[in-house]
Amino acid sequence: MKINTAEFIISNSEVSKCPNEPLPEYAFIGRSNVGKSSLINMLTDRKSLAKTSGRPGKTQLINHFKINGNWYLVDLPGYGYARVSKSTKETFQKFITDYFERREQLVCAFVLIDIRLEAQKIDLEFITYLGETEVPFCIVFTKADKISRGKVDQHIAAYRKQLLANNWAEMPPHFVTSSTEGTGRDQLLEYIDGVNDGIFKNHGFL
Repeated sequence: MKINTAEFIISNSEVSKCPNEPLPEYAFIGRSNVGKSSLINMLTDRKSLAKTSGRPGKTQLINHFKINGNWYLVDLPGYGYARVSKSTKETFQKFITDYFERREQLVCAFVLIDIRLEAQKIDLEFITYLGETEVPFCIVFTKADKISRGKVDQHIAAYRKQLLANNWAEMPPHFVTSSTEGTGRDQLLEYIDGVNDGIFKNHGFL
């Protein structure tokens, strides 16, 4: 897939105020400071489509970007640690679950995980939540340029072992990425393109 246009549409904290168009949506989410904004900018080949920050918890709204006029990339707040007040954190954590449980346009979530770290409890818990709510998702391992290929393989194997131990039948679809080197960009966009093809060949969406 070639991305010709990437347009910011709206930021908000209420699912009811998200775009009303019958277009497929792909939501990107992960722990705070996992490199989500950098990945979105890499995927869209835009330097500052999504705002990057060294401060965890920068994204606190549901951000919709229309891609090529026919699908939405959705940038969601990070779960877990964020340098915001408790009341603010509770608010945006609630609208994260509202989005996943109520948004009919959502066709796939991409859960971002820092490949440098061993399996984190909060990531495993969020993956379990998506499974229990029957939200289709893929895992996107980020920052692969920061460790050796051997370590990447070891950490993916550790996640596979953890998931299988927690009653998953198999490892979910997953991608290895580096925003710095552009690793995984083509594979992720091809995956989205394939899902979109299936949707539009079935005479549209919703």
